[in-house]
Amino acid sequence: MLLQPIPTATLAARPRSSEASFPFRCHRRRRVLLPVRADLTPISLSASAPSRPAKPAVCTADELHYASVDGAGWRLALWRYRPPRNAPVRNHPLMLLSGVGTNAVGFDLSPGASFARHMSSQGFDTWIVEVRGAGLSMREYDDSTPSGSVTFEDVSSGIQPLNSTFEATSIQSSGGYASDCDDLGIVALDEPPLLAELSNFFDRISKLMEEAVVNGNFHEITEKVSVLSEMVESSTIIGPVREESLRLLKNFQDQLDSWERFVATQMDLTSEYNWDFDHYLEEDIPAALEYIKQHSRAKDGKLLAIGHSMGGILLYAMLSRSGFEGVSSNLAAIVTLASSVDYTTSNSSLKLLLPLAHPAQALNVPAVPLGTLLAAAYPWASGPPYLFSWLNPQISAQDMMHPELLAKLVSNNFCTVPAKVVLQLTTAFREGGLCNRNGTFSYKDHLRECQTPVLALAGDKDLICPPDAVYETVKLIPNHKVDYRVFGKPQGPHYAHYDLVGGRLAINEVYPCIIEFLSRHDGY
Repeated sequence: MLLQPIPTATLAARPRSSEASFPFRCHRRRRVLLPVRADLTPISLSASAPSRPAKPAVCTADELHYASVDGAGWRLALWRYRPPRNAPVRNHPLMLLSGVGTNAVGFDLSPGASFARHMSSQGFDTWIVEVRGAGLSMREYDDSTPSGSVTFEDVSSGIQPLNSTFEATSIQSSGGYASDCDDLGIVALDEPPLLAELSNFFDRISKLMEEAVVNGNFHEITEKVSVLSEMVESSTIIGPVREESLRLLKNFQDQLDSWERFVATQMDLTSEYNWDFDHYLEEDIPAALEYIKQHSRAKDGKLLAIGHSMGGILLYAMLSRSGFEGVSSNLAAIVTLASSVDYTTSNSSLKLLLPLAHPAQALNVPAVPLGTLLAAAYPWASGPPYLFSWLNPQISAQDMMHPELLAKLVSNNFCTVPAKVVLQLTTAFREGGLCNRNGTFSYKDHLRECQTPVLALAGDKDLICPPDAVYETVKLIPNHKVDYRVFGKPQGPHYAHYDLVGGRLAINEVYPCIIEFLSRHDGY
């Protein structure tokens, strides 16, 4: 069933409850855990036009469309960006697919940092696809609630947004705390005894966090944290150092409490997050592709497509299936950004997560609240004592993103991920590469039969999908059908996982490369 486009009318202001300052809305009917942006207002439907909800403020596209997935009970949100009248005329619409557990925000982070808006300014009728469970996509049986608007509040009311509880631990915090951090670094940490004690203290905190996540022994960990709190009270750490330590401890205790409540509700979520990678490939993408074709001007029925991370993996899987079946992919050309179907020879940082993806463990936790966890961890990565200093380089290389945009990306772009999706994606790290849910079809085996032009881009400092992982897939495609390029220079600047999409230099270095390739293959 094809639904009509949503007009650009804005929502009328709604009265807010006493909890309006809390950005997560609670819907008691279903307990689905998905983080959303603070300015997201649930979509409301008028009685006269049940299939045309008003476009919520969170959607910064020109239009918001919905495409039904037949038999799946999902309506996929499609963000559309129309080209301006003075833009070049293109022959094919452009479909954008994002990474695992992400929504459309990464492609449209701000007016001055919008990959989608830039592509539309170059004449491409641009569509961002939000697969099931992401962003504004919604279930058919609950038209009043986009999938991204139901959140952690009903089970984890202790979790706070980036700009409230956790803001205190970030070096970018406003007010007097920023100067306190400066004083902390200049005065207190210059003294070796205090530095050694703090280092030992936060090392113990870090180990306790790992123990809590891996073993789930929350009550024992909480007791240990209390002991550490007493240690800080009686230690030689004085002044702002002690106050900062106690503040971090309190935040940590709050997170343990929230995580414990979340795990306690996991079994209730099994039916809510019962899909895998193949559901995206076999149901969501075909539904979105068909909708876009029928609402655009593609005379030959084909699309151009760009996929970042898992989005690129989906495009590779489509080409492999088409090659195996001997049919057209319906794609005029594709661009993959930091994507591969075979990570076996690379040193991807995701390999560190493989032990956590053992089937027995993963099936006990049907969904991973990626967005909430990253938003909670980010202040610990961007401010003292930098417990998660490893997090930022996973996303963006040094000086490639403005701190405020990086914070916005981390807190707004990530969603809850079904364990079944994670489990299937881990097959990309095993012999044979990514395979279907039954293990009977390897998505790399038939890329040699690819008939679609491919541009594969990699970032030189991408820790998640390193260049050697990208090349493992590139080398399977016929040479005359693939172009491969690595961005970044030995002395810098460097490109990490997201920088190909939203790094500060991408508009001058990466985007022209993509536009030239797409233009070359835009003919009929």
